[in-house]
Amino acid sequence: MQSRMELGVESAAYRAMLQLERYVRGSGINPTLLELMKIRASQINGCAFCIDMHTKDARLNGETEQRIYALNAWRETPFFTPQERAVLAFTEAVTLIATDSVSDEIYDEVSRYFSDDEIANLLMAIVTINSWNRIAITTRVVPGSYEPQPLHDRTFTPETLPA
Repeated sequence: MQSRMELGVESAAYRAMLQLERYVRGSGINPTLLELMKIRASQINGCAFCIDMHTKDARLNGETEQRIYALNAWRETPFFTPQERAVLAFTEAVTLIATDSVSDEIYDEVSRYFSDDEIANLLMAIVTINSWNRIAITTRVVPGSYEPQPLHDRTFTPETLPA
């Protein structure tokens, strides 16, 4: 597989995506939950680069192999909290919005655990990872090249595409 193009900080569009990513990362969403959301959306979208990136980031931030491996079958496991389950259902519904809308049941369940502002942040996180998936798939960013960094050390550069 060969990358089609390199996105870089000289691109205004890329800088805008980085700003949205910075917002999401600073929005107060639990970093472990955020990585689970990103992995799950990336699984649905078939984005190998983002799956590679976010499983590495999740492990670096303390996520267990067991939960990462079971994420695509989260409904069938006891490994996720009710709050995480609500967010995973919300993530799937927003990611698959063309197939099914976000049902009242799913929205009401996520509302049990999060305020309207927090739900808005969760929604922006889902929108952002779906956008990164589409960018990485379209430009054929090669999976396996991403090296994780602790969140406090992370800088956003073309080499560390923050999807």
